[in-house]
Amino acid sequence: MLIVERPRIEQALAELDLLPLMETAFIDYSAGRAIVPPVGELLLDQGEVHIKYGAIAGEAFYVIKIASGFYGNPALGLPSSNGLMLVFRQETGEPEAVLLDEGHLTDVRTAAAGAVAARALAPPDVERIGVLGTGVQARLQLRQLASLFETREVVAWGRDRQHLETYRTDMAEAGYDVLAAESPTAVAAASQLIVTTTPSSTPLLQAEDVRPGTHITAIGSDTAEKQELAADVLALADVLVGDSLEQCRTRGEISRALAAGAIMADTAVELGSLLAGEATGRTEADQVTVFDSTGVAVQDIAIATAVMDAVTTA
Repeated sequence: MLIVERPRIEQALAELDLLPLMETAFIDYSAGRAIVPPVGELLLDQGEVHIKYGAIAGEAFYVIKIASGFYGNPALGLPSSNGLMLVFRQETGEPEAVLLDEGHLTDVRTAAAGAVAARALAPPDVERIGVLGTGVQARLQLRQLASLFETREVVAWGRDRQHLETYRTDMAEAGYDVLAAESPTAVAAASQLIVTTTPSSTPLLQAEDVRPGTHITAIGSDTAEKQELAADVLALADVLVGDSLEQCRTRGEISRALAAGAIMADTAVELGSLLAGEATGRTEADQVTVFDSTGVAVQDIAIATAVMDAVTTA
């Protein structure tokens, strides 16, 4: 059994084009070619742990992923994310590898999913990208969007001013010109594509904040307790998309809007169906679109399989 540590995993990721992998995974999921049981979850006093697992028909492996988020860790000099992936041979059940990625694969596949959704749903001319949050996803989402949109202008907001200044500096080194905003509302007023990346439990954006033509990729709300978008934002959306409608009924932005009675159960469509051409996305430039990302095991299977192929054929 292989034990693959993060440096080798990062080396493998540098050789991969992740967006086609994520697109195929979502299409497989929506087409019913995947087995994805409900998410296992531990909500602890200091953090949260998610257990996601599943298999895709015809793939070599099934994968069990453990990923955690402990948001006080940066004050201790530790990363907020951690975890690993266990890879098993689908044909025999034999353990093939432990990917000791420290949560990096989860972070990267989440960012790639955000880029897939933005490519499918964002307006044709994005002049400025808005970002809520200053952490890992706030960085990785921009890096994944870099190949899709020419703009390098960003307006960002974060609760901690020092973290926001550090984010500005880091992203400047990556080629982005980041303007610090005083509020989420100011971000929305200046952006056509917004990525929300916080663990907030109270809405940061209201419908009145969102300009016509905006696309929002909502990343941070992946449990039943979190919420970055007010329910009326989802009601406003001309196109509402979830990564897994089954998961979105119990966690994330769609679940909160359903509970508030702001949308109906059939309001949203699934990303894989949209990518397969079985659902309609943006048809006009002034439409508002929202993607609710809760994180699906097929993303983990896709990225783990690609890394396994890279490390075993090198």
